[in-house]
Amino acid sequence: MVHALPPAPVAPAVRDAATLSVAPMMDWTDRHCRIFHRLMSRRALLYTEMVTAPAIVHGDRRRLLDFDPAEQPVALQLGGSDPAELEAATRIASGWGYAEINLNVGCPSDRVQSGCFGAVLMKTPRLVAECVGRMIAASPVEVTVKCRIGVDDQIPEDVLPAFLETLRGAGVRRVAIHARKAWLQGLSPRENRDIPPLDYPLVHRMKQAFPDLHLSVNGGIPSLDAVRGHLRVLDGAMVGRAAYHQPWNILGGADRLWGDAPPFDRPDQVAQAMRPAIVAHLAAGGRLHQITRHMLGLFHGMPGARDWKRTLSEGAPKGGIEVYDAALHQVTRIAA
Repeated sequence: MVHALPPAPVAPAVRDAATLSVAPMMDWTDRHCRIFHRLMSRRALLYTEMVTAPAIVHGDRRRLLDFDPAEQPVALQLGGSDPAELEAATRIASGWGYAEINLNVGCPSDRVQSGCFGAVLMKTPRLVAECVGRMIAASPVEVTVKCRIGVDDQIPEDVLPAFLETLRGAGVRRVAIHARKAWLQGLSPRENRDIPPLDYPLVHRMKQAFPDLHLSVNGGIPSLDAVRGHLRVLDGAMVGRAAYHQPWNILGGADRLWGDAPPFDRPDQVAQAMRPAIVAHLAAGGRLHQITRHMLGLFHGMPGARDWKRTLSEGAPKGGIEVYDAALHQVTRIAA
């Protein structure tokens, strides 16, 4: 039996930011990506890539956990299934000042499964409850969970409400739900993001069943209009690939969700504002491509987008700031 625990500490400002969040995405939402996204939205909640608890406990903590305060509010996503190790990682990470600590119960990759964490944990809700209970005890900020609606042959209509009930009993008060099942065998991570059908109505019904929980929906959300539709029912929407591949279309006007004016009127202004961070990164020995790979979709659907993407894709791996300036000059000339 899972005994009800006191809920994790709640910061109203972070909950408010979770109205719109950018999903944690491996190899994508690194610190460069987050700085770029933060330029477009002062309000949205950003997430790190998943970091495993063993890596934090035994590895290079500064490399794994350091971030720029300008990224805030930013949440750390942890991967793991050992309660003691997750508690230790949470305690360590708490010293970095993240706005939230999130447990990954949604990733279906073979590599993650082999470590017995991610979506496979939906099969062991009692273990998840123990993990988050220990994390909550170690964290000064809210501990949240990102999950699926079920895995393999589970029946989501039965599994998801029971899973949420277990999380609530463990003290969790905020959950992001990817509205697809995960098939742990037979589908790749990429296929698991597209092939299992989306069930938004089920996630919407969970808000009716659990009005005290802050629930966000994730999966296949293509636009800010779609975000607004979900927000009529739910507390938040978490956007993944659309925010990465079409960042201006999602984040450029995102702050209007809070009644705020966007920081910039045009994507070329964002590109110009990103230039000092790029110059500093190059001066520190970094490569242009490490930043610009996250920016290829900035002008998606606009005149000059193809030239911007081609110039950076071809020139950034070995080039310097002159490549970036040429790409920006090209796209602004075409758009003029």
